[in-house]
Amino acid sequence: MLLPDGEVRDLWLVGDRVTLEPVPGAVTVADRGYILPGLVDAHCHIGLPLGSGAISSLDEARALADLDREAGVLAIRDAGSPYPYPELDDDPRVPRLARAGQHIAAPKRYLRGIAVEVDGDELDAEVRRQAAAGNGWVKLVGDWIERGAGDLAPSWGPLQMARAVAVAHAAGARVAVHAFGEESVAALVRAGVDSVEHGTGLSPDDVDAMALNGTALVPTMINVETFSSIAAQADGKFPGYAAHMRALQAGFPAVVRAAYEAGVPIYVGTDAGGGITHGLAAQEMLRLHAAGMSAFDVLKAGSWGAREWLGFPGLVEGGLADLVVYGSDPREDLRVLQAPRVIVLRGHAFRG
Repeated sequence: MLLPDGEVRDLWLVGDRVTLEPVPGAVTVADRGYILPGLVDAHCHIGLPLGSGAISSLDEARALADLDREAGVLAIRDAGSPYPYPELDDDPRVPRLARAGQHIAAPKRYLRGIAVEVDGDELDAEVRRQAAAGNGWVKLVGDWIERGAGDLAPSWGPLQMARAVAVAHAAGARVAVHAFGEESVAALVRAGVDSVEHGTGLSPDDVDAMALNGTALVPTMINVETFSSIAAQADGKFPGYAAHMRALQAGFPAVVRAAYEAGVPIYVGTDAGGGITHGLAAQEMLRLHAAGMSAFDVLKAGSWGAREWLGFPGLVEGGLADLVVYGSDPREDLRVLQAPRVIVLRGHAFRG
């Protein structure tokens, strides 16, 4: 059965493309099951290994991408890497990549050694550089702890951030923004960003603005579950920040549910790399379902809908030959996503 339409039909793959017309002599990869367009992790970092620091070779990036592919993730939006790897865009073993360049952050306001750190007067020029380094995305770190204030604070002023978004758009790139706190996410939504990453501080007014403008939310619920451990480390020195992070975590399922009910486009992203293991897209999808999204909409958020958003055609005539086959219907039980039976990427079977 072919999803999302629920039709019982055959698919043929010719090289890296799908056809609905029979192909004489074709080799059967699967003769039954539920077929989904390849899963998507829309917030992933194959330039960041588990732990700290960055990768130092293409082979390390391939190894991390292998973990995601074996989980059925066949397209990745890499939301920032300190190590460049444009060579992997067409690598036959690597999921399709929509890449940002390196993270852009304010000085001393992000994880050490990961971002390009610039003041507001240098922000526009750096956005242009990183737009050229990616293949369609720029990643801004919109807020981080301000140690002098002892809490989250925006990385730059609202006018500087708005100008940076306009610069990225003029360069042909979309903008993804890391945003935890209330002040930063409100400014960035109104600046016209294309996607909010995390978004724990979203207010009802922010959600309404996102729904009106078609701004996407990538909740990274697995990442938000780590806020309590971040808070525990900060308790002694930054108690206000610690309390804020705990409150953001506690209120986040309701934020995601409100965004969903308002019609905000939501996509699956694990934030793999650093503190999050690769290959957890199915677990992220289960969390979105628990937050109130229907199983069908969770599948859309992590498969055909996310692929369309990133520009990777699905299982239609002439579409890309990326698919995952499951033994039972994921619309009935999303847990089946954790056990793909057949994985085909770029027309090549990696499992099956």
